[in-house]
Amino acid sequence: MMTKKIFLLPVLVLFAACTPLTNNAMDDQAMRSDAAHSDDSSQGNSVDRLNDSPRHQEWVEVENNGKTIHTWVVYPETDAPTPVVILIHENKGLNDWARGMADQVAEAGYIAVAPDLLSEFSEQYTRTSDFPSPDDATKAISALKPELVQLDLQAVAEWAKTLPAGNGKLVSAGFCWGGAQSFNFATNYDDLSAAFVFYGTGPTQPAAYANVSAPIFGFYGSADERVNATIAESEKQMKAAGKTYDYEIYDGAGHAFMRSGEDPAGDPANVAARNAAWERMKMILSEL
Repeated sequence: MMTKKIFLLPVLVLFAACTPLTNNAMDDQAMRSDAAHSDDSSQGNSVDRLNDSPRHQEWVEVENNGKTIHTWVVYPETDAPTPVVILIHENKGLNDWARGMADQVAEAGYIAVAPDLLSEFSEQYTRTSDFPSPDDATKAISALKPELVQLDLQAVAEWAKTLPAGNGKLVSAGFCWGGAQSFNFATNYDDLSAAFVFYGTGPTQPAAYANVSAPIFGFYGSADERVNATIAESEKQMKAAGKTYDYEIYDGAGHAFMRSGEDPAGDPANVAARNAAWERMKMILSEL
C-alpha cells in the first residue's frame, strides 16, 4: 500500500531546516545543519515533564557482546500488556527532550524504550550526558558505524521482547538521524509491527527495500526539502518491493518539528505539525 498525504495547516511559515543524516557524504551536511538548531525551550519543558511524571522511569543496562547500552525505560500506568516502542534519538543523543518524548509515549499507554546509542563511545564519554555540549554529541554520532548502531538496536529489541509488561509487539520510532535509523532498522530486524520515520531518509541502497519487514509510516515537514527530496525514491523502491510506505507532509513545518513544535510560543506551523503528527502516531499505535 502506498499512501501520500499533504496536510495543509493554517499558517505557512518557512522554517530554517536542520536535517537528519543518512549515509556517507550526506551525513556531514546533516550533522552541521542539525547542530545549529536551538532546543532550549523544548529541553526545559522536557525537564519539567520528567520531574513531574507519575510514571515509573528507570535506567536499564542492556548488554550487547560485552558492551553496555544505557537505556531509558518508561512504563505506562496500566494493568494490561502493551506494545513496546523503541525510540531512536536525534543526532543530539539521548538528551532530556528524547527522554521526555519517551514519557509522552508511556503517557499514551505504551512501554517506551529509548537506548542511548552513544553508550560506551569512549572511555571518557560513556553516554550522552558525558559530552560537554550537544555539538560534541552530534560530532560523536557522526563517527558511529551504521552497522554497529543497527546491532545495538537489535540487542535492545531482543531485550524489550522479554519485558513481562509487553504484549509481544515491537515498534521503532526515530527522529532526524533516528528517523533514518528507524527506516534502516526495518530492513535489518524481522520482528517489528511498524516503523515510524520522523523527517529521516530511507536506505540509499535499492536492494535494502526488499528486506523491509514492517509498514513504514513517515512524518515530514514541507519546509525540509533536503529530506523531502529523497521521498520519491523511497516511495519508488517501496512500491517496487511491494511494501507499505504511508507518509504525510505537514505544510509549513520545518525539520525537527516534533521537538521545536513542543514550544507553544514557537513557529505556529511547527506546533500544528507536531500536534497533528503526534495524534497520527497514537492512532496508528492504537490500531496495531
